[in-house]
Amino acid sequence: MEQSSAAALDNQSDEDAINISVAVPVYNEETTVEELLGRIGKVLDTIAGEHQIVIVDDGSTDSSFAILEAAAKQDSRILAVALSRNFGHQVAISAALDHSCGDVVVVMDGDLQDPPESIPLFLNEYRQGYDVVYAVRTHRKENIVKRTCYKVFYRLLSVLAHLEIPLDAGDFALMSRRVVDLVRNSHERQRYLRGLRTWYGFEQKGIPTARDARHSGQSKYSLGKLLRLALDGIFAFSIVPIRMAMLAGVIAVGCSLLYALYALYVKFYFDPSQQAPPGFTALILTITFLSGMNLLFAGIIGEYIGRIYEEVKQRPHYVVKRTIGKVK
Repeated sequence: MEQSSAAALDNQSDEDAINISVAVPVYNEETTVEELLGRIGKVLDTIAGEHQIVIVDDGSTDSSFAILEAAAKQDSRILAVALSRNFGHQVAISAALDHSCGDVVVVMDGDLQDPPESIPLFLNEYRQGYDVVYAVRTHRKENIVKRTCYKVFYRLLSVLAHLEIPLDAGDFALMSRRVVDLVRNSHERQRYLRGLRTWYGFEQKGIPTARDARHSGQSKYSLGKLLRLALDGIFAFSIVPIRMAMLAGVIAVGCSLLYALYALYVKFYFDPSQQAPPGFTALILTITFLSGMNLLFAGIIGEYIGRIYEEVKQRPHYVVKRTIGKVK
């Protein structure tokens, strides 16, 4: 894979050369990494520049890192980084960014649902002056339940967030060096990187990209992990949930005042024999509803407090166990 396509490179001038780092997190992808590295390598062979492939093994329990180690010894472009345990997808991407040194960094998943062949398209937009070029996912190959959940989440986040996070845009993106450096200097523990890159601004553009099916194996993102990622995105970029508690309180007080006025009106202006008897069921339902609302919003406040707790501990985002390849 290290053997470059010399003819293709000779056709490009030194002015067009751009050093690219491809940052990829993997977790238990032993059946995919060889194909992944092969396809990335073929794409980079056609682009002038000194390139780097940073693969972060997020605590795999299979032979993923052994395969990466063997590949790194054959291809000097590969830097394999093994974390001491599974820290999570977003943290693994952060580790890959920290070890990337290119003029631009392309972030992509390790299951080949993000096609490496789209990298030249991203690069073309970068040359037009865009600091962030991201994939807008189209034609997803997941089942209908997952597709529906993704669609609903992105639109819910768009409504709740205090900035315009692009719809249906995942982590697959190209970022310029200055954007990468800003993301790296962010000290947030609960990371939602596609939101961070939007928050920093600069010129950004989305490119419609088909979301391929997994090359092999099963998705490592369980329903619980997807839910945690969704909550990280919402709570990191919106305070609407906590404001909803105040709004619910105002509505409850307003309804109580209206009911009190209604009760006084009935007491003084209606014949007592025509008044309806007190309702035990209505009372129980009201108490149960308001108690549930209290617990719900106590939980929402707890989510924000929990994130503050994680921030103030100031633990490192990840721990590196070993690296194979040249750290540039």
